[in-house]
Amino acid sequence: MHVHEVIPRSEYEAAAAWLRERLPSRPRLGLVLGSGLAALAEAVEEAAIWSFPEIPGFPAATVEGHPGRVIAGRLEGHPVLVLQGRAHFYEGYSVQRITFPIRVMQLLGVRMLILTNAAGGLNPAFRPGDVMIVRDHIGLPGMAGMNPLRGPNEADWGPRFPELSRAYDPALRALAREVGEAEGLPVHEGVYVMLAGPSFETPAEVRFLRMIGADAVGMSTVPEVIVACHGGMRVLALSGISNVLNPEAFEPPTHEEVLQAGRVLAPRLLTLIRGVLRRLPHEAGSELSKPHA
Repeated sequence: MHVHEVIPRSEYEAAAAWLRERLPSRPRLGLVLGSGLAALAEAVEEAAIWSFPEIPGFPAATVEGHPGRVIAGRLEGHPVLVLQGRAHFYEGYSVQRITFPIRVMQLLGVRMLILTNAAGGLNPAFRPGDVMIVRDHIGLPGMAGMNPLRGPNEADWGPRFPELSRAYDPALRALAREVGEAEGLPVHEGVYVMLAGPSFETPAEVRFLRMIGADAVGMSTVPEVIVACHGGMRVLALSGISNVLNPEAFEPPTHEEVLQAGRVLAPRLLTLIRGVLRRLPHEAGSELSKPHA
């Protein structure tokens, strides 16, 4: 598979049409569940479920902790479309292919996207099991040319040069902080840095990432955010801190550690997400669609 794949519009349209024929209701909210966090999907009511390979163009998820299913239903009264797991760049897909489901969500009318991921903590104040509301990101693969918007631009999907200074919706971040405080959850805000993976970071890389201002590190999310913002969606991203990286007393991280931390993080993230959704109105043309605050 080509690293720089340019997917024709017809592929996105075909996937959207396939889902549109089967969806129980029109989704306004999209949700992406990261490593070890698939259990969050159990909260979706009136669920209809399809595996990624059933849907035209969707990339198969091959990593443990990512079931690779699309779930349509309701969460806190909102019609939702949930990705239970995601595909990653390191699995051999292009950045266009791993963001394919996000563009399909846009075509289906999704106006708000909530993303979750498991991340390594770089900020020494973080502890395993904490949640970080993403305030900003550093997309190292994208800075090196692996940007999902590379190639011809579809002007009716979004601008050629999207502005990302407010990619992470300030009003949604404020809601998440409010919920965290009300529920007594260990919630921080910070900067997420994406690496291509799949190798974990060396101690020298951890020192570098801290030096450039990152608070948490992972291998996903940023390309999805870029496509969502290009398509006019409001974005909230939540990182579950699975381990904390200290370059001076380095303990090598493991994927098993990430999955184990997910068992603690999943209920915390679900509490945050439910709390945010409860604070949003349900009527069409509501806060889901409003521009950034």
